[in-house]
Amino acid sequence: MRLNPTTASGVDSPIGEALALLDLRTDDRPLLDLSQAAPPFPPAPEVVERVVDTARDPARGGYTPVPGIPPLRRAIAEDLRRDHGGDVDASDVLVTAGCNQAFSLVASALAGPGDEVITPLPYYFNHVMWLEMHGIAPVHLEPDAQLVPRAADAERLITERTRAIVLITPGNPGGLAIPPAEITAFAELARRHDVALIVDETYRSFRDDPATPPHALFTDPAWRDTVVSLHSFSKDLAIPGYRVGAVVASPALGREVLKLMDCVAICAPRVGQEAALAGLTLTGAWRAERVTEIAQRRAAVGAALADSPGGFELVSLGGFFAWVRHPHTDRPTTDVVRDLLLQHDTLVIPGTAFLPDDRRMLRISVGPVDEAAAATLAARLTAAGR
Repeated sequence: MRLNPTTASGVDSPIGEALALLDLRTDDRPLLDLSQAAPPFPPAPEVVERVVDTARDPARGGYTPVPGIPPLRRAIAEDLRRDHGGDVDASDVLVTAGCNQAFSLVASALAGPGDEVITPLPYYFNHVMWLEMHGIAPVHLEPDAQLVPRAADAERLITERTRAIVLITPGNPGGLAIPPAEITAFAELARRHDVALIVDETYRSFRDDPATPPHALFTDPAWRDTVVSLHSFSKDLAIPGYRVGAVVASPALGREVLKLMDCVAICAPRVGQEAALAGLTLTGAWRAERVTEIAQRRAAVGAALADSPGGFELVSLGGFFAWVRHPHTDRPTTDVVRDLLLQHDTLVIPGTAFLPDDRRMLRISVGPVDEAAAATLAARLTAAGR
């Protein structure tokens, strides 16, 4: 059979490629797997109980409304009002099967073949994979020296084919939380040019200062004309396998997203929606404790990399990630990642998954790293250095 050449030309999943390297290991030495941003803790007991109750209730095995179950949409809106301030209503919220699906549906509702979407570097690979496999050109925005994307720089990239600007805050892979004033500047830029501002907030709970609102976009009465906010509950509630996320957007965009959602999945899985509802409404103290735990793990990684063990330089640290420059100027980053695994039993993701070229970068997930693992990481990087 003949395959769609646009899809066939897309890259394979970088996570899948990294995990496939594990098949090359020929020993059983302890592995330090820092590849994927998986929570290091199980869901809260209240979430587990809701999942069990859902499985036992025959009435909860059917389809849900395509936009999501109403109590969850209300809970998400309330959570965002509490965290961000401003005006978010349940009618603005559409529940999806994870944030990746949220982005894909929104991108397809906004853009088509020949259109452009501005994506700051380093980008999240699944965003660019989806765009390229649908004939949409990602236009790369170089950040400043601190990895902050700037609206003033983005303006020079806007053309008549631009349909959206994408921000991720805190970032994946860099972990950086974009300053609220800069996010506002991007919203103003998008409004001037009549394009969408897509803000992926998957890691919003894990900011360095979770008490400060991540942005003030929802306080603008006209936010629905420009802003699209994307969310995930995988890390926040430790339910990545349940696949539940959300699109927060205008009714006009929501209508188009629902058309696509109905064709792709009909609705997000009921069990994931019930789990997220329990997590958002019953586990406030547990969530705060998990944020503190990730901050401690992040600090352990920062301390371990502070002296650039083996020449591995910490470039940025935040959210769930450390963004690290390796010292090997004579080898491709993919070879460095392979050697880290096969010779030093440490699995990370090459920065080439997040960049259009090789800048000697690595992404490290902080989730699995406690103090003991941090010491192990430093020792292994030292051994892997020059």
